[in-house]
Amino acid sequence: MKSAAAASATHAPGNALDWFTAYDRAFREVLGESARVIRVAETAAHEGPVYVAVDDALYFTAPSGNRRATIVCLNLDGDPADLDPDRLSVVASSVENPNGMTLAHDGALLVCDQGTRSGPARIARVDRCTGATETIVDGWHGLRLNSPNDVVVRRDGTIWFSDPSYGHLQGFRPEPEVGDYVYRYEPATGRLTVVVDSFDKPNGLAFSPDERVLYITDSGANQRAGSYHVGRPHHIKAFDVTSGRHLAGERLFAVTTPGFPDGLKVDSDGRVYASSTAGVQVFEPSGDLIGQINLPGTVNFTFGGVDGNVLYVTTDDAIWAVSLNAKGKR
Repeated sequence: MKSAAAASATHAPGNALDWFTAYDRAFREVLGESARVIRVAETAAHEGPVYVAVDDALYFTAPSGNRRATIVCLNLDGDPADLDPDRLSVVASSVENPNGMTLAHDGALLVCDQGTRSGPARIARVDRCTGATETIVDGWHGLRLNSPNDVVVRRDGTIWFSDPSYGHLQGFRPEPEVGDYVYRYEPATGRLTVVVDSFDKPNGLAFSPDERVLYITDSGANQRAGSYHVGRPHHIKAFDVTSGRHLAGERLFAVTTPGFPDGLKVDSDGRVYASSTAGVQVFEPSGDLIGQINLPGTVNFTFGGVDGNVLYVTTDDAIWAVSLNAKGKR
């Protein structure tokens, strides 16, 4: 059924869209009474959106030509509508091909730098103000990483990231030396451990609010740009986090359609949000699909705003702000 929640848009393309589709009454708790969608900016915006409250700014990665990307900052200044282009600025870091990002405990950006044919793939720390960049980890037992895709930080400070071989498939990374793994990095010891090796193309990561469950998307149905192999994975798996170090109890959480899942987030009530070619799909902690935010071409997203209830969505050519009743996981 279609949601009855209010929706509005600024600069909506073409005719007015039905922004929300509800499959279950539970979706009303996500939307509340005043859900709305606003196009914040028309700009290249692909991956890694991170909201920084002290800056009231959204950081994201955008293609910059020659198979490379850059980190961009969008100054929201309290009002997401009709932003002036001069609120966009490039973070002058030395990362060569950034993809997924998250916020470190010290306020720096942790960046999945996919590398190049000659430059290393790594997890890098980037100072938001100066752009100063340092390598956190770029190899496992002397073997180079593939092309890190998404990264999350647990409350204990450990860094978990996915490392699919998309860089090689897309022609900007050399032949893989390791599998398509998910890793846990412990800054205190410098130890990097493989926690999952059963994925085709591990992609988005998100912990449950209590961090007892880790959700991981597998976008194996997409092998190269524009490809879709229906017989390969396009699903979300769930794992129990044991002793804060290991993953157990691998299980299917949801199979997504249309397309394949990429971005992944969890709200404060444990609902799981995943991107698809149709928009952002919302699942109950049980795995039931309860609704969808209809933003075709969605790549990734993050919760932000003063109250944590604005979902900022990147769709390659624009950034959207979706005001919800649900709030992001703190």
